[in-house]
Amino acid sequence: MPTQASPYTVSADPALLDLQRIHRWLSEESYWAEGRLLATVRASIEHSLAFGAYCDGAQVGLARVVTDRATFGWLCDVFVDQAHRGRGVGKLLVEAVVAHPVVRSLPLMVLATRDAHGLYEGHGDFHGIEKPYSWMVRRRSPPSADTLRATNG
Repeated sequence: MPTQASPYTVSADPALLDLQRIHRWLSEESYWAEGRLLATVRASIEHSLAFGAYCDGAQVGLARVVTDRATFGWLCDVFVDQAHRGRGVGKLLVEAVVAHPVVRSLPLMVLATRDAHGLYEGHGDFHGIEKPYSWMVRRRSPPSADTLRATNG
Protein backbone atom coordinates (compact mmCIF):
# COMPACT_ATOMS: atom_id res chain seq x y z
CA MET A 1 0.00 0.00 0.00
CA PRO A 2 1.40 3.41 -0.90
CA THR A 3 2.56 5.55 1.97
CA GLN A 4 1.31 9.06 2.58
CA ALA A 5 4.51 10.24 0.92
CA SER A 6 3.45 8.51 -2.31
CA PRO A 7 3.04 10.92 -5.20
CA TYR A 8 -0.05 9.00 -6.44
CA THR A 9 -3.70 9.73 -5.79
CA VAL A 10 -6.89 8.13 -7.12
CA SER A 11 -10.15 9.90 -7.88
CA ALA A 12 -13.53 8.91 -9.27
CA ASP A 13 -14.15 12.48 -10.44
CA PRO A 14 -14.96 12.22 -14.17
CA ALA A 15 -13.91 15.86 -14.72
CA LEU A 16 -10.29 14.89 -14.02
CA LEU A 17 -10.08 12.14 -16.64
CA ASP A 18 -7.82 12.77 -19.63
CA LEU A 19 -9.88 11.24 -22.44
CA GLN A 20 -7.19 11.63 -25.11
CA ARG A 21 -4.63 9.86 -22.93
CA ILE A 22 -7.09 7.11 -22.00
CA HIS A 23 -7.92 6.58 -25.67
CA ARG A 24 -4.24 6.29 -26.58
CA TRP A 25 -3.59 3.79 -23.77
CA LEU A 26 -6.54 1.59 -24.64
CA SER A 27 -6.43 1.75 -28.43
CA GLU A 28 -2.64 1.62 -28.85
CA GLU A 29 -1.13 0.02 -25.75
CA SER A 30 -3.65 -2.46 -24.32
CA TYR A 31 -4.13 -6.02 -25.55
CA TRP A 32 -7.91 -5.99 -24.96
CA ALA A 33 -8.97 -2.73 -26.63
CA GLU A 34 -6.59 -2.35 -29.55
CA GLY A 35 -8.07 -0.02 -32.15
CA ARG A 36 -10.97 1.10 -29.95
CA LEU A 37 -12.48 4.31 -31.33
CA LEU A 38 -12.35 7.56 -29.38
CA ALA A 39 -16.16 7.75 -29.50
CA THR A 40 -16.35 4.28 -27.95
CA VAL A 41 -13.91 5.23 -25.19
CA ARG A 42 -15.89 8.40 -24.49
CA ALA A 43 -19.21 6.51 -24.30
CA SER A 44 -17.71 3.78 -22.11
CA ILE A 45 -16.37 6.34 -19.64
CA GLU A 46 -19.64 8.30 -19.57
CA HIS A 47 -21.66 5.17 -18.80
CA SER A 48 -19.35 3.73 -16.14
CA LEU A 49 -17.80 4.52 -12.81
CA ALA A 50 -14.27 5.50 -13.82
CA PHE A 51 -11.25 5.97 -11.59
CA GLY A 52 -8.12 7.86 -12.53
CA ALA A 53 -4.70 7.56 -10.90
CA TYR A 54 -2.72 10.79 -10.89
CA CYS A 55 0.83 11.93 -10.24
CA ASP A 56 1.62 15.64 -10.09
CA GLY A 57 -1.70 16.45 -11.75
CA ALA A 58 -1.20 14.13 -14.74
CA GLN A 59 -3.25 11.00 -15.22
CA VAL A 60 -1.09 7.86 -15.01
CA GLY A 61 -3.72 5.12 -14.68
CA LEU A 62 -7.32 4.11 -15.18
CA ALA A 63 -9.81 1.58 -13.85
CA ARG A 64 -13.43 1.38 -14.96
CA VAL A 65 -16.44 -0.34 -13.41
CA VAL A 66 -19.47 -1.09 -15.55
CA THR A 67 -22.30 -1.38 -13.05
CA ASP A 68 -26.01 -1.09 -12.38
CA ARG A 69 -24.93 0.33 -8.96
CA ALA A 70 -27.08 -2.23 -7.12
CA THR A 71 -26.34 -5.85 -8.00
CA PHE A 72 -23.44 -6.22 -10.42
CA GLY A 73 -20.13 -4.73 -11.46
CA TRP A 74 -17.51 -5.54 -14.07
CA LEU A 75 -14.02 -4.21 -13.37
CA CYS A 76 -12.33 -3.48 -16.69
CA ASP A 77 -9.89 -1.25 -18.54
CA VAL A 78 -7.38 -1.30 -15.69
CA PHE A 79 -4.31 0.34 -17.17
CA VAL A 80 -1.16 1.96 -15.77
CA ASP A 81 1.11 4.09 -17.93
CA GLN A 82 4.36 2.29 -18.75
CA ALA A 83 6.48 4.92 -16.97
CA HIS A 84 4.62 4.35 -13.68
CA ARG A 85 4.39 0.54 -13.63
CA GLY A 86 5.98 -1.31 -10.75
CA ARG A 87 5.28 1.52 -8.31
CA GLY A 88 2.02 0.27 -6.79
CA VAL A 89 -0.32 2.30 -8.99
CA GLY A 90 -2.35 -0.75 -10.07
CA LYS A 91 -2.68 -1.83 -6.46
CA LEU A 92 -3.75 1.68 -5.46
CA LEU A 93 -6.37 1.75 -8.23
CA VAL A 94 -7.85 -1.63 -7.28
CA GLU A 95 -7.91 -0.67 -3.58
CA ALA A 96 -9.77 2.55 -4.43
CA VAL A 97 -12.24 0.70 -6.65
CA VAL A 98 -13.17 -1.97 -4.09
CA ALA A 99 -13.37 0.65 -1.30
CA HIS A 100 -15.73 2.91 -3.26
CA PRO A 101 -19.20 2.96 -1.58
CA VAL A 102 -21.03 1.88 -4.74
CA VAL A 103 -18.64 -0.97 -5.50
CA ARG A 104 -18.29 -2.08 -1.88
CA SER A 105 -22.04 -2.79 -1.70
CA LEU A 106 -22.24 -4.86 -4.91
CA PRO A 107 -22.99 -8.55 -4.33
CA LEU A 108 -21.25 -9.61 -7.57
CA MET A 109 -18.12 -8.26 -9.24
CA VAL A 110 -16.35 -9.85 -12.19
CA LEU A 111 -13.23 -9.12 -14.18
CA ALA A 112 -11.09 -10.78 -16.80
CA THR A 113 -7.32 -10.64 -17.03
CA ARG A 114 -4.68 -12.35 -19.09
CA ASP A 115 -1.76 -11.78 -16.76
CA ALA A 116 -2.59 -9.87 -13.55
CA HIS A 117 -4.29 -12.53 -11.43
CA GLY A 118 -2.01 -11.82 -8.46
CA LEU A 119 -2.97 -8.15 -8.39
CA TYR A 120 -6.68 -8.92 -8.12
CA GLU A 121 -6.50 -11.99 -5.87
CA GLY A 122 -4.94 -9.85 -3.15
CA HIS A 123 -7.61 -7.18 -3.31
CA GLY A 124 -11.34 -7.44 -2.94
CA ASP A 125 -11.61 -11.23 -2.62
CA PHE A 126 -11.33 -11.88 -6.36
CA HIS A 127 -10.88 -15.53 -7.32
CA GLY A 128 -11.53 -17.83 -10.25
CA ILE A 129 -15.13 -18.55 -11.25
CA GLU A 130 -16.32 -21.70 -9.48
CA LYS A 131 -18.65 -22.77 -12.28
CA PRO A 132 -17.30 -21.25 -15.48
CA TYR A 133 -19.63 -23.39 -17.58
CA SER A 134 -22.59 -21.42 -16.21
CA TRP A 135 -21.27 -18.19 -17.76
CA MET A 136 -21.82 -17.37 -21.39
CA VAL A 137 -20.49 -14.69 -23.69
CA ARG A 138 -21.57 -13.02 -26.93
CA ARG A 139 -18.98 -11.27 -29.05
CA ARG A 140 -19.52 -8.92 -31.97
CA SER A 141 -17.34 -6.63 -33.99
CA PRO A 142 -16.93 -3.18 -32.43
CA PRO A 143 -19.31 -0.55 -33.81
CA SER A 144 -18.12 1.84 -36.48
CA ALA A 145 -17.93 5.58 -35.87
CA ASP A 146 -21.08 6.06 -37.99
CA THR A 147 -23.01 3.52 -35.90
CA LEU A 148 -21.91 5.23 -32.69
CA ARG A 149 -23.00 8.65 -33.94
CA ALA A 150 -26.42 7.26 -34.90
CA THR A 151 -26.97 5.60 -31.52
CA ASN A 152 -25.54 8.29 -29.27
CA GLY A 153 -26.99 11.26 -31.10
